[in-house]
Amino acid sequence: MFTGLVETRGTVETLRRQGDGATIVVRAPFAVELERGESVAVNGACLTVVRAGPRRFEVEAVAQTLAMTTIGRLTAGAPVNLERALRLGDRMGGHVVTGHIDGIATVTSVAPTSNGRVVSFELPPALVRHVVPRGSIALDGVSLTVAGIEGTLLRVALIPETLGATIAGSYRSGSRANVETDIMAKHQEKLSSGARDGAPTNGGERESDGRESGLTAERLKELGFLE
Repeated sequence: MFTGLVETRGTVETLRRQGDGATIVVRAPFAVELERGESVAVNGACLTVVRAGPRRFEVEAVAQTLAMTTIGRLTAGAPVNLERALRLGDRMGGHVVTGHIDGIATVTSVAPTSNGRVVSFELPPALVRHVVPRGSIALDGVSLTVAGIEGTLLRVALIPETLGATIAGSYRSGSRANVETDIMAKHQEKLSSGARDGAPTNGGERESDGRESGLTAERLKELGFLE
């Protein structure tokens, strides 16, 4: 679990393809503090540390990660946003970020403002339903507020701190970014959707009497929450 507050930027040293996956070596200031098995968000994608040393750490990306994110396009020398996993007791300065990428967005425009930049992205259509104005979204692991959403066009406002501390400062038209929509929105959709195409909700679970366990208006009435 992460917050979307990028801790530091690192630099990719190598990316080696191994079968369907890849091994990535990243130079980072906090590498010496990492242990094998820890989770690190690399451009927003949660990856597991398999080796760590004084100046660099190594992670492995499986085929699904390479297919769903920009991780497989990284090259030696590329800067990356890094965040270590949230610890209990830490301040929650951003929003709940899982590190499980939903898709890739493409920058359509970058407009300077008096205090930063407004960047527009083209979102995959399937992700739009989880994005609302003034809601939260993570782009390359950065927790941001949705400044506007019109169809598949997303707008975010980036302040100088974000531009300087993350790879967002390098966004140009055509740049691609990993997207994670709000986990709360996804859970709400799941709970309120009921059965779809005859498939059980909640991972296939059913009530003991055979009824679907999805949260529907009819079910709420049965439980006494609605009249």
